Amino acid sequence: MSKIYYKSLEEIELIRESSLLVSKTLAQVAKIIRPGITTKSLDDLAYTFISDHGAIPAFLNYNGFPNSLCISPNDQVVHGFPNEYIIKEGDLISVDCGVIKNNYFGDSAYTFAIGEISLEKQKLVEVTKRCLVLAIEKAVVGFRIGDIGFAVQDYAEKNGFGVVKELVGHGVGIKLHESPEVPNYGKRGIGIKLEEGMVIAIEPMINAGVAGIRFWSDGWTVTSKDNKPSAHFEHTVAVKKGQADVLSTFSLIEEVLNKKD
Repeated sequence: MSKIYYKSLEEIELIRESSLLVSKTLAQVAKIIRPGITTKSLDDLAYTFISDHGAIPAFLNYNGFPNSLCISPNDQVVHGFPNEYIIKEGDLISVDCGVIKNNYFGDSAYTFAIGEISLEKQKLVEVTKRCLVLAIEKAVVGFRIGDIGFAVQDYAEKNGFGVVKELVGHGVGIKLHESPEVPNYGKRGIGIKLEEGMVIAIEPMINAGVAGIRFWSDGWTVTSKDNKPSAHFEHTVAVKKGQADVLSTFSLIEEVLNKKD
């Protein structure tokens, strides 16, 4: 297993700055996302916004990935390419963003409901977001990685949804992907012990149907095996005593969405 990078308080503040820029970028996406525009237009906006704030899109050219955002509609789980896909009423659009600022990484994702969505999609979004909340409650000194995974898996499966197992959360901060891996499944009390200074990206990826996925030949795009919808929410989180410190935020995004309603 590769080394875990434990961050100082000063480093955590720099990661917070990067993570908040990710949140601000996703809030900019929230302002314009609507039926009739392409996912590529969201990517163009993000590239400009991140660059204008003295940062670098972390995903752009990462292992050859050609965009600033991963945008994954409906049955796409993660890693979708922004392209000429025209967003339509009833879509679920997962938008994943990362930035590098002052040499530190932030990472967060939000699944947007476009207009009126089906009851199945609505429940999927609510359950996936709740999975993230429950997982963050376990990102506390003294718990273990398995406690985080169990929290996600238990809640998702009790609600009849499938938990993606081939893709995981991860350490983040000095690199985009660091140790430890943070699965969305597991058993309580097992795995690496969580300690102060660990910064992790917790990111439930939950399918409305079966847990299985398919990898596309483009080397990136992942879809649900049964082509049912998938949802994805992610926060960058610093492990602390007593209560986790969430470095990214959804409040900026939801403030925009609430004004649009």
